[in-house]
Amino acid sequence: MDNFRKRLYYAYITKSQNNLVPMTLDRSNPRIIYLKQIVRRHFPSTLDASILDLGCGHGALIYIAMQMGYRHISGVDGSPEQVALAKQFGIDGIQHADVMETLGKKGNLSLDCVICYDLFEHFAKNELIPLVDSIYRVLKPSGRLILHTPNAESPFGMRIRYGDLTHELAFTRTSLGQLLLSSGFSKINYYEDVPVVHGLNSAGRFLLWKCFRTFLRLYVAAETGDVCRDAIFSQNLLAVAVK
Repeated sequence: MDNFRKRLYYAYITKSQNNLVPMTLDRSNPRIIYLKQIVRRHFPSTLDASILDLGCGHGALIYIAMQMGYRHISGVDGSPEQVALAKQFGIDGIQHADVMETLGKKGNLSLDCVICYDLFEHFAKNELIPLVDSIYRVLKPSGRLILHTPNAESPFGMRIRYGDLTHELAFTRTSLGQLLLSSGFSKINYYEDVPVVHGLNSAGRFLLWKCFRTFLRLYVAAETGDVCRDAIFSQNLLAVAVK
């Protein structure tokens, strides 16, 4: 790890002006509700699946998956503060470790699912190919990679790209597809970060999002003639790639 990354990651929480983590893992937290939807819709169907969360932060997704019955999920993160917070929350199976070193210790075809939630943007281009190749190697046939990353297609995607000094990249569906397909993945599905309806406020946000999305489609159609039915306009995007 170079000095730049070491300095920032080792004080990733305390030296940030933004609230990077929730004070609790309360079920009403909108982010927790969104993560529950990811588990419900995109995780392997069997609760015995072997799952590794790379760059897991304080372990919110691991916590939720365990609460929903997954028994063989673990995670690693390069920030000791994040790992310490996971322990404070009582979340097991999280270690302070390097992502590439962790993958190097995994056997071929040993995992059903790898999660990279807000991880890819922290790597430079020359680092991403070895990372994705390693993920592909450890996945079983039909195993899946679930990733969440800044969306350069969004009019506000650069807000996320430059919201963290450790970010190196943002992606569109096209550039992300180039990366994943070149490493052997056979199928990729992309999803917007749509507000999850769980009450009146979130229902209002969802309706507003639909209105804004229609306007953005009209904007692009006026410029290019493309009606953009499959466009993703949220600041981040979710992708699920199948081996």
